[in-house]
Amino acid sequence: MTLVDVSEVSATLFILGVIFLLLIFGLLSFGIVRMFQQRFRAGWLCIGGAALSTILFVVILNQWFV
Repeated sequence: MTLVDVSEVSATLFILGVIFLLLIFGLLSFGIVRMFQQRFRAGWLCIGGAALSTILFVVILNQWFV
C-alpha cells in the first residue's frame, strides 16, 4: 500500500463531498427502513430523493470541479 496525497483537494470539494454523501446514504437507508415498516410510498420517495441527490452531486462536480 502507498500513501495517497490529498493536499490537492480543496476544502470546498471536501465539504461538498461530505454533505452529499451524508445526504445520499441517509436518504437511502431511511428509504430502506420505511420499506421494512411497510410504508412503501415513503420508502420509494426517499430512494428517489437519494437518486436525485446523486444526479445533483454529479452535475455540481462537473460544473465546478472538472
